[in-house]
Amino acid sequence: MDAIYNRPTLNINKTPIAIGGYVETNWQHLTTDGVSEGHQFQARRLSIFMSSSIGKRVKFLSELEFEEGGNEIAIEFASVDVEFHPLANFRAGIIVNPIGAFNQNHDGPKWEFTDRPIPATQMLPGTFSNVGAGLYGKKYHKNWMYGYEAYFSGSFDNSIIENTQNKTYLPAAIDNPDRFEEINSGIPLFTGKIAVRNSKIGEIGLSYMGGVYNKFQEDGIIIDEKRSVNIFAIDFNTTLPNTKTFITTEFAWINVDVPSTYSQQFGSKQQGGFIDIVQPILNRTMLGWEKATLNVACRLEYVDWNVGKFNETGGNIGEDLWSVVSAISFRPNSQTVIRLNYRLLKQRDILSNPPSITDGFNFGISTYF
Repeated sequence: MDAIYNRPTLNINKTPIAIGGYVETNWQHLTTDGVSEGHQFQARRLSIFMSSSIGKRVKFLSELEFEEGGNEIAIEFASVDVEFHPLANFRAGIIVNPIGAFNQNHDGPKWEFTDRPIPATQMLPGTFSNVGAGLYGKKYHKNWMYGYEAYFSGSFDNSIIENTQNKTYLPAAIDNPDRFEEINSGIPLFTGKIAVRNSKIGEIGLSYMGGVYNKFQEDGIIIDEKRSVNIFAIDFNTTLPNTKTFITTEFAWINVDVPSTYSQQFGSKQQGGFIDIVQPILNRTMLGWEKATLNVACRLEYVDWNVGKFNETGGNIGEDLWSVVSAISFRPNSQTVIRLNYRLLKQRDILSNPPSITDGFNFGISTYF
C-alpha cells in the first residue's frame, strides 16, 4: 500500500519540493505463428514525479507520464493528502484506483520483465486513474501492518462493451479523456482495498472496484437500465527468508452487466492473474558496482475474457490466453534493472480454435532518476 510514495526523489536544495522519475526503453523481436515484424526499438515510457510538503501533514504528489516517445501524455497521479490521523488521511485529486497490486505499483524499475502483466493491463485497465477523493490509513503493531484505502472517483463508460476489440474490454475506458471531466453514468465509481502485512510472512490485499458504467438517463429521461461493472481482486507478496526468493501475485474476477441484445462475443464474466517468482543468484560487488544483484525470474500469466459456455452447444467459450515469461536481470543498484526476457504465449479465439503462438525476446533497461 506504500507504492505511490515509496519512490526515490531528490529534494531541490532546502525547498520542500522533490523531483524524480523513471524511464523504460527496450528492444524486442517477437514472432506470431511464424510471422514477425522484425526488430523493434521502443521508448515505452518516461515518468516524472514531483512532490511537495506544503505544510504540516499536508503534501502533494504528481506523476506525469510520456508513453511511446511522447505520442501519449497523461497525468497519472496528482493529489493533495491531508493527514488528520494516521488512520484518517484525506486524499483528493487524480488518484490511481487501488485495485489489485499492480495498478498502483507499476513503476518499471520495480519489475524484472520489460512488459507489464497482461492480466493487469489487458483485462484490468492498468494503469487506471480518475479524479476522485477518499480516505486511507495504516496502523502498525509489532510485526503487523493494517491498512485501507477507500475512494469515490470517475468511472467506466460504454466503451467497455463498445470498442474496437469487439469484446468486453475494460482497458478501453482509459482512452476516454472525458473521464477526468465527467462521469458517464453520473454515479461515482467506488474503489476500496484492505491489506495486512506481517514483516516475516508477507502482505495480502483484498480489493474491490465497482459502479454503474452506462449512461442510463439523459436530460432527466431514463433511456436504459443501470448496468454495473464489479471487480474483485486478491494480491499477495512475500520474500522467502532462506532463499530470498521474491514472489508477487495477483488474481482478479470481473462481472459486467452486458445488455441481452449483445451477442455472446461480449462476455459478462472475466478472470485472470499472474505470478512472478524472482530468485537472486548473485548478490555482491560486480564490475565495480557494490551490492549488485543478478536474478533469474519467471512469470506465469492467464486471462479468460469470456468465462462461460455457448447457449446453443454448451461448449466452452474461448477468448483466453496463457503466457510464460522467463527472465535474467542484472541490478547494478536497487533503482536500475537491465533485463532479458523470453516469452511464449498462446491465445485462442472465441471458438477455441487451435491457439496462435507468439514467442520471442525482449531486452531493456529501466531506471529511476
